[in-house]
Amino acid sequence: MEKLKLIHKYAEKFVSNADIEAMSGRAVEAMRTLHNKSGAGNDFLGWVTLPTDYDKEEFARIKKAAEYIKANCDILIVIGIGGSYLGARAVIEALKSPNYNALAKDTPQIFFIGNTISPSMVTELVSLCEDKDICINVISKSGTTTEPAIAFRIFRDIIYKKYSAEEAAKRIFCTTDKARGTLKELADEVGYETFVVPDDVGGRYSVLTAVGLLPIAAAGIDIDALMAGAQTAQNALCSEDINANDCLKYAAIRNCFYEAGKKLECFISYEPCMTMFNEWLKQLFAESEGKDGKGLYPVSCIFSTDLHSVGQYIQESGGPLMFETCLKFNKPLDDLVITEQEGNIDGLNFLAGKTMSLINEKARQGTLLAHTEGGVANLVLEIDAIDAESIGYMIYFFEKVCAVSGYILGVNPFNQPGVESYKKNMFALLGKPGYESEKEKLEKELGI
Repeated sequence: MEKLKLIHKYAEKFVSNADIEAMSGRAVEAMRTLHNKSGAGNDFLGWVTLPTDYDKEEFARIKKAAEYIKANCDILIVIGIGGSYLGARAVIEALKSPNYNALAKDTPQIFFIGNTISPSMVTELVSLCEDKDICINVISKSGTTTEPAIAFRIFRDIIYKKYSAEEAAKRIFCTTDKARGTLKELADEVGYETFVVPDDVGGRYSVLTAVGLLPIAAAGIDIDALMAGAQTAQNALCSEDINANDCLKYAAIRNCFYEAGKKLECFISYEPCMTMFNEWLKQLFAESEGKDGKGLYPVSCIFSTDLHSVGQYIQESGGPLMFETCLKFNKPLDDLVITEQEGNIDGLNFLAGKTMSLINEKARQGTLLAHTEGGVANLVLEIDAIDAESIGYMIYFFEKVCAVSGYILGVNPFNQPGVESYKKNMFALLGKPGYESEKEKLEKELGI
């Protein structure tokens, strides 16, 4: 079957085929804008052809560096924020397990830091590194982004206290600008191996570059298969026939919901290993579409877990506000059979002989019916399996959906001007040189 299939029949009473057809012209025009590189942000479209037009020499170096990391450390510290860590973590947890670090394996534990300024989180990770061999992969285009720069300062000091300068240099890998910036200058001066954050690929679209591929490969995941899945998607998702291109149709339907007054899109999975993939989706769509007072607000749930919490709200109050997009996998990674128990104390013997995957699927079907009957529209994205090729396909699929959808919406899907606002205030409050004039004003507003 196809790597990914859109099923929208459960949304037809909310968004009709006529609605989709009416949106199709705008969707096709948006995709042409993307392919022609004639829209806003067109200097950040390197990801569009990346699966077939990537640096093969660097790709080989990534695999070689991953082998070094696997052979020489117990812990790999990945330092980055936003797209510099979310994609890699999403892929590792999807394909290896959210419990990856606790499982027996021949690959290192991988911890992500530089995505928070919480002293507790940093201190805890420092303690976990005691008496362990460690490597660092620091990911930053400039090298001066506050959160990862602080983390790199801390863990670089640890590396240099633990090893000789020569050995330390072998254990630090920098993914940064190809020619300039603080981190690139430091790497060239000291001799750290470097990988490139492409100039024409923004952070949230960068998981299939060295940004994501090095930690993914260090986890023992087949990055050739990951790229092969993305290549399949690149080749498959080009048709201008909305009924032959699920990427185009999904982008159109999302905008139909938006224009009908929906405010939220809730990404759903029944597999906990997809939790971080949902987090990557939230960043991808929120930073790409959430500007100029526009855009669906992306949220996510893992069912059936969240059916016993926010499920109440979705069922009885969600209809006017939201629609759901469910990621459905046809083949589970593993399965269990429910056994019969003498006495039937828990009343579950009616499940004896049934697999956990069947029960999970019936929970999905039951929820689908309940939510649609409760007025919450549902889209289903059906994926054959949770494997490297399928995940690679999904990454490209969602990146292209997001870009096309953003152009339909009338925004630049590749900038994030709002992210800079908190940084300016934080720098002023911390007394960074050049921000002195704002410090007193902000402290007065805060009452400090």
